[in-house]
Amino acid sequence: MILSKYIIRERNEATVLKEIVDHEGISRAQIAQKTRLNKASVSSITSTLIENHLIFETGIGDASSVGGRKPILLEFNGEAGLVMALDIGYNYITAILTFLDGKKISSVSYENLFIQKTNILEHIDKIIRQFELDMPETPHGVIGLSLAIHGIVSENKILFTPYYDLDQMDLAHELEERYDYPVLLENEANLTALAEYCFAKEYHSVVAISVHSGIGAGIVIDGKLLTGKNGQAGEIGHSILVPHGKHCPCGNNGCLEQYASNKVLFERYATERKLAFANSHILTEALKHHDEVAEKLVMENMSLMAICVNNVAIMFNPEAIFINSSVYRKNSRLVEELHDKLNSFLLKDIELRTGTFHDLATLYGGVANLAMNFLNIQELHLRHPL
Repeated sequence: MILSKYIIRERNEATVLKEIVDHEGISRAQIAQKTRLNKASVSSITSTLIENHLIFETGIGDASSVGGRKPILLEFNGEAGLVMALDIGYNYITAILTFLDGKKISSVSYENLFIQKTNILEHIDKIIRQFELDMPETPHGVIGLSLAIHGIVSENKILFTPYYDLDQMDLAHELEERYDYPVLLENEANLTALAEYCFAKEYHSVVAISVHSGIGAGIVIDGKLLTGKNGQAGEIGHSILVPHGKHCPCGNNGCLEQYASNKVLFERYATERKLAFANSHILTEALKHHDEVAEKLVMENMSLMAICVNNVAIMFNPEAIFINSSVYRKNSRLVEELHDKLNSFLLKDIELRTGTFHDLATLYGGVANLAMNFLNIQELHLRHPL
């Protein structure tokens, strides 16, 4: 394949920018050495990046051992633009406004909602108007809006959502008609994985298992989300756990999330204890007081999650697996006990951790997704913003 000069120049620009993002305070000569681009190309590219306010000169470095002029050091301008990221659950919306590098400016959260296609635009408009009051001036303004969707997303369209009807509208198109910046839709588990890849320890491959009303897995290899043909890769909640078991909204019977999701765990505890409802706080308090019902149900959940983790680890062999669950996060010992249930020698080198962003993982995954697209850097690693 013959590449145009424009494509080569664009790739070289992204390569240089990545070196500056990765190495805080780097000289042009060091960039040339690391990228194997000639010094004239590096000088031209860095001049363009400075003009576009994506980098800035930060100071003077040390001269080389053979003397000569001291180099001027370069840094990434993390405040070059603004990002809005929303997590849209079936009964809540949380959102953050950040700089390009993830530093938070503002956040909002709305609970006890009933999200549907007839009111989602109104909710999003309200959040954006609120954020507009908090937006500082930046060279590039808003570089995009990210929406975390609890369902299957492919090519920026919602294909299936089990707990709300947003798959019956072209949400990205509706929003791009209203606003003059890109709108990126992505599955919430995929964004959780992007957050861990981009902002956590510098891994090459991660899987993030999100456990909420359903169960999903985001898989990132070298900065690239593995989404499959129709965005269905990682829909582990719909893998069959019990043949001919409980019916699932996806059409199958016996799906994992019908037995191991937080929703099922809370409903079972509320039923057995005759409560109106249960959540992670109630369950955590019950565990602290050695409630036999809570302990029994959590142990059963852990056994099922061990099967899930084992299968994911065998399929993708990642460096780390993150468990994003309010239950496991509030009861850290559960992750250690879950790890002890993984007996295969094939899993011995894989790290098992709770998510580093807690309830904000999908939001910071949205920030990462927009930053990767805007900067044209796939293997993007930024400082953890929290």
